Amino acid sequence: MNSKRSKFTSALFVLPYFIMFMAFLAIPLIYGLYISFHNWDLLSSSHPFIGLKNYIDIFTPSSYKNSLFFDGLWNTLQFVLYSVPLLVFIGLGLALLVNSLPAKIRGLFRTLYFIPYSISVSVIAIIWLWLLDTNSGLINNYLLQMGLDPIPWLTKMPFAWISIVAATVWWTIGFNMIIFINALNEVPEDLYEAGALDGASAWQKFVHITLPTIRPIMLFVVITSTIASFNIYGQPYLMTGGGPGDSTEVLLMGIVQEAFEQRRLGSASAMAIVMALIMVVISIVQFRISNPKKKGGES
Repeated sequence: MNSKRSKFTSALFVLPYFIMFMAFLAIPLIYGLYISFHNWDLLSSSHPFIGLKNYIDIFTPSSYKNSLFFDGLWNTLQFVLYSVPLLVFIGLGLALLVNSLPAKIRGLFRTLYFIPYSISVSVIAIIWLWLLDTNSGLINNYLLQMGLDPIPWLTKMPFAWISIVAATVWWTIGFNMIIFINALNEVPEDLYEAGALDGASAWQKFVHITLPTIRPIMLFVVITSTIASFNIYGQPYLMTGGGPGDSTEVLLMGIVQEAFEQRRLGSASAMAIVMALIMVVISIVQFRISNPKKKGGES
């Protein structure tokens, strides 16, 4: 009787998550996959089945969907390559810095660095537009006062990418910092004491004790940062509009355009499914690289 009651209680705790998972992830994913096999116009009541045609068009060089998808994918990959290393290493550096502060002010700095993460992307874009606008931005006004030429932060390359990456790092770095702080707090103190007895320097302790101990958390941060960067949309949409030209028009912008401006929900769903598969493959590769198999088949 107690066993059944315990299982029932456990099920009740899991039920809210299960409902949310089904409502916001599983069902939309299955429905999106279903839509991707149809010619689905938002203004039409008829949605004929076309099989894999939407997927074939993505990989057909003569199709506009091919250029829309792969140009957007290339811009997205650029952002991932620019942002993820900064999000990981700056996050770790801030965690080490905050952890080294006196206990009385440590909580204050953790809060200050985390506050931007709680702000919506639209507010972040407004803040950075105010700072970086070519004609009236605060930074360019300071440059003019110093007798320097204004910098086209949002209208020319590579400044557009620099601006988007800087805004993203400032916005989201607090989350990674908190994750790393929790990981650093879990490193056993006796390991550092043993290292000190062996005459290890601070750098040697970091390389041979800290990094190996927090490696699983490091992998988690790398994968989650990559997934988050792959899903970039708000920053380029609000800050540069995909410009200059279409050099910052990321894949999600193309998918939204295909779905709601061209009203081709079937091909947009196919693009989203392919994008999701690419993200899964990249995550698996990152996991394999970070966890190479040892000799004898052990992992």
